[in-house]
Amino acid sequence: MNFDFSDDQKFLKNEARKFLDARCGTDRVRKVLDDEGRAYDEDLWKAVAEQGWLGAAIPEAYNGLGLGRLELCVIAEELGRAVAPIPFASTVYFLAEAVMLAGTEEQKTYLLPRIAAGEVIGAVAVSEGPGVTTASSLQATVEGGKLNGVKLPVTDGDIANVALVLAKENGRPALFIADLTDASVTRESLKTLDPTRDAAKLTFKDAPVRRLGEAGQGFELLEQVFDRAAVLLAFEQCGGADRCLEMAKAYALERYAFGRVIASYQAIKHKLADMYVKNELARSNAYYGAWALNTGAPELPVAASAARIAASEAYWYASKENIQTHGGIGFTWEMDCHLHYRRSRQLSLVAGAPRVWKERLVSHLERRNAAAA
Repeated sequence: MNFDFSDDQKFLKNEARKFLDARCGTDRVRKVLDDEGRAYDEDLWKAVAEQGWLGAAIPEAYNGLGLGRLELCVIAEELGRAVAPIPFASTVYFLAEAVMLAGTEEQKTYLLPRIAAGEVIGAVAVSEGPGVTTASSLQATVEGGKLNGVKLPVTDGDIANVALVLAKENGRPALFIADLTDASVTRESLKTLDPTRDAAKLTFKDAPVRRLGEAGQGFELLEQVFDRAAVLLAFEQCGGADRCLEMAKAYALERYAFGRVIASYQAIKHKLADMYVKNELARSNAYYGAWALNTGAPELPVAASAARIAASEAYWYASKENIQTHGGIGFTWEMDCHLHYRRSRQLSLVAGAPRVWKERLVSHLERRNAAAA
């Protein structure tokens, strides 16, 4: 079985890297980081929309490119490598995937073309504070098509105009689509470690919503959406982890200490080798997840969980050791190391922390083994 990408997909990957190298240098990332009133790079968002990336996996019938999930994976990897300061994940991995998965024809016709054109910025509002949101802890409610409740933190909630919201309807959890531009929705910006991906507290007071999917299927649909998003996030993390290794290697080969390049010292060699091993482990799991996602394989929940866990570990470790390899200068604002460290921490919490995915992986494996027995 060949798990490698096709020549066309590799070409897309190379072209995406060239585009982002030209349009998304670290200077563009720093402009968003330095400007407290700027939550994302609007010009880059428009350029990405013009490239068709937002609609890469959206069918042509809804003005997308209709390429598929594998093409979206290679784009995600390059966005992670560039630490792109745009709400691509919230809009494409979550909102678009949810609409394609469970939306009515009316919802698809209205939202998907606007997502592909870059007119919609999405957000997923599940959490209501610290801890894992469960059916018993869920407080947001919908009655008569009106949503009331508070969601925090919501990634990209400060800039999104459409949100995927988990709430109870008639005592049963369901997913809803909410228009965040409505006057019934108030937002409060929240400070995070990575200001290039903002977060907000959303308060809904009789906000009009439309249900996505069937009543009572909130958590089931959410798990399916998160499985899809986990694979795409894993590729984004792999891209960032590989870039960290490249940065650490390049610096180690040019930095001299006691008359020798520091790359010649065993401690640095071991550090770089450990980064490489974790990156390759994450990539192998991400490729398995991409295959399961693209083919609709029943192994997707297991593959997505494994990819999510391995990629989160690899990116965090690579970003941390990249700083250590750079030594004292690695901690400074002038170096780019902290950009990846910030993003690694932010991505590891989107769609649930690694410990949540470890529990999911164990649960899926137990069920699979029980079914086989």
